[in-house]
Amino acid sequence: MILVTGGAGFIGGNFVLDWLKDPKAEGIVNLDKLTYAGNLATLDSLKSDLRHIFVHGDIGDQELVTKLLKEHQPRAIVNFAAESHVDRSIHGPAEFVQTNIVGTFNLLECARSYWNDLDKSKKAAFRFHHVSTDEVYGSLSASDPAFTETNSYEPNSPYSASKAASDHLVRAWFHTYAFPVVTTNCSNNYGPYHLPEKLIPLVILNALKGKPLPIYGDGQQVRDWLYVSDHCSAIREVLAKGKLGETYNIGGWNEKANLDVVKTICQILDELKPRADKKSYAEQITFVTDRPGHDRRYAIDASKLNRELGWKPKETFDTGIKKTVQWYLDNPVWIEGVVSGSYREWLQKQYN
Repeated sequence: MILVTGGAGFIGGNFVLDWLKDPKAEGIVNLDKLTYAGNLATLDSLKSDLRHIFVHGDIGDQELVTKLLKEHQPRAIVNFAAESHVDRSIHGPAEFVQTNIVGTFNLLECARSYWNDLDKSKKAAFRFHHVSTDEVYGSLSASDPAFTETNSYEPNSPYSASKAASDHLVRAWFHTYAFPVVTTNCSNNYGPYHLPEKLIPLVILNALKGKPLPIYGDGQQVRDWLYVSDHCSAIREVLAKGKLGETYNIGGWNEKANLDVVKTICQILDELKPRADKKSYAEQITFVTDRPGHDRRYAIDASKLNRELGWKPKETFDTGIKKTVQWYLDNPVWIEGVVSGSYREWLQKQYN
């Protein structure tokens, strides 16, 4: 049994689904607060799977976390739980501080207390895997080398600052208490079940609805794009074989400017679902005022993960983005539920 926090979110939900698609996989206790980013519709296929135990709750709830650890005796914790949208952090940073910093602190303390009481063999096998972001490293110029695990932390938004703080807490618990942690810092994820506030799903859905496709500034902000199932496979590798106290960067080796990403999506939609007027979806591209503190470029050097654990992504951006667009075309019920909220509310009632 493992405990997954934030397992109804985009990456966490994909991880839970990916983990349990193996009929021999051990069970998961899935703790999620079900904020706007948590969507039980993502986990609908697991409603009858006895290996999946969903718990509606907060990592900041010490009594609940302690109870779950005592009751289910997990051999590992994978912490996805986080507020993660940069724009939301700019307008309301308090929630990011509370969840990403205070919540991580509480989870660490509950887990450390649980770990201290384990017998010798279980104590040696236990792992706390903290999932973080490349945004903690700040921004790169066009000529800078990609981020490595030794880059200094230079967060530029309330979101990335709160994640940087949580990373530092995890590191400190290893060095101070010998608590068995590993940390991964990933690049921009994309794929199925992504909420439409983020660039790729927003562009897909806006295009299909005939709405403008908003591009911040000049659209030349560069990101390294990582298909979410590749991220999940990397987490499994680090959880199983990562060295305690170490950080591993997870990247897709796919640097793309935002404008190029949007144009690629438009080209795929032109092929798979042409507009009624036969014009390109690219005609809907609209440039909007850039957001404050918008980092110019992120790029992940994932060579340590490849060198030490033998991991590399399976998907190129071309293959991953086509799968993503096709998924959104094939799943209108999930999309409508996210947009309307009604499907998500109905599913919550099934669990509570």
